[in-house]
Amino acid sequence: MEQFGVVVLAAGLGKRMRSAQAKVLHRLAGQPLLTRVLNAIQRLHPDMLVAVVGHQADEVQRQCGTAGAAFALQKEQRGTGDAVRAAQPHFTHFHGNILIVCGDTPLLTTTTLAQFVQQHRERQATLSVLTIRLDDPAQYGRVIRTSDGQVRKIVEARDATAAERAVQEINTGIYCVRSDFLFSALQQLQPQNAQGEYYLTDIVAQAVTMNLPTYAVLTHDPNEVGGINSREDLAMMEKARQIQLRQQWMAAGVTLEDPDTVYIEEDVTIGQDTVIGPNTQLRGKTTIGERCRIDGSAYILDSTIGNDAHVRFSVVLNESELGDHSDVGPFAHLRGGTVLAPRAEIGNFVEVKKSRIGEHTKAKHLAYIGDAEIGRDANIGAGTITCNYDGFHKHKTTIGDRVQVGSDTTLVAPITIHDDVYIATATTVRHDVPAGALVFNARQEHVREGWTAAKRAKEAEKK
Repeated sequence: MEQFGVVVLAAGLGKRMRSAQAKVLHRLAGQPLLTRVLNAIQRLHPDMLVAVVGHQADEVQRQCGTAGAAFALQKEQRGTGDAVRAAQPHFTHFHGNILIVCGDTPLLTTTTLAQFVQQHRERQATLSVLTIRLDDPAQYGRVIRTSDGQVRKIVEARDATAAERAVQEINTGIYCVRSDFLFSALQQLQPQNAQGEYYLTDIVAQAVTMNLPTYAVLTHDPNEVGGINSREDLAMMEKARQIQLRQQWMAAGVTLEDPDTVYIEEDVTIGQDTVIGPNTQLRGKTTIGERCRIDGSAYILDSTIGNDAHVRFSVVLNESELGDHSDVGPFAHLRGGTVLAPRAEIGNFVEVKKSRIGEHTKAKHLAYIGDAEIGRDANIGAGTITCNYDGFHKHKTTIGDRVQVGSDTTLVAPITIHDDVYIATATTVRHDVPAGALVFNARQEHVREGWTAAKRAKEAEKK
């Protein structure tokens, strides 16, 4: 079967971005622009995929190398023709078609690219260019066709006649070219312009002059083929992608109460019948289960939320996991490494960091829980603090099942509170506590072993 390759042009800095960062590393819906393009191309299953890099080449490869591309270095940025020429060593002994795509077109879809390549093949074209019609073509190069649909020339706006400027079909910069013609034509390029650059568009003129089959394939979504050259372009493209993502999730059975204020990144997944309130940000590799309720003004990053969970108003979740039927907030902050078992509850102004909270356990008010493991059916009173840091090292607090921690309690780690302990209000606990004990007094002067069992028996007698 005929081979199929792809070259992605990603070497430019992007001067109009006014950034020290390479243009293709700027993010849209949470992904670098180049990663988005490479992901769309990978689904075409090319025999060879090469990204041509230049500015910040090492960082581009580090951030975008997971998409399975090989990388070619354009040492000096001398135009698009020179960039494709930098990829040529990867195509030794290659015979087939090569798709050429810009790395700053993040809304390109696999479907559009596949249709473009298919039409190129069906027409047995030597060179095809993907085009779009714009109401206002502005300074884009116009595509001038012959009566049978072949390309006669691509003319820059500044060089066009009045009749040619009236043409609304423009060049998107995406090509599909026979490899034997492509690399031969690249060797013939001359930098006949003020910039001293080698323009890829010049190979179109070569194909036409040689009377080779050269076609324009029209597509219809300007956003999809639009490139990003400025911060304004990036913002407009982000807005377009957010509309697509919101529509996608609403069509999948998710309710967005105020869609325009919900921000969703590309790797987020949301279960059916989940309701998401206004001003919510869902970022990173966040997964939300079915029938959840997110009240609004939440910031959720790289977190997993089980089914039927409730995230109340103004909650921050970062690298955390919420079990089924868990309840968090309002105004709670769960930091990296926090895991809530099913039906655990974390309330207002509670911060939890790198801790595991057991099933049915509650910390409802004004607490800090750090580097802790808490069993099931425990209750953490308001104002409780785990003192996990001694100025040099972090230490663990272990709290057993059915432990009742009174308000304003200080737990000085490392410490273990065994099952069924009661800790009285305003107690500072510095030592391990045996199961079933009562702890009281700020200096922990009194520990009554066996107190819990006696207390429960007495309460049972009252009933």
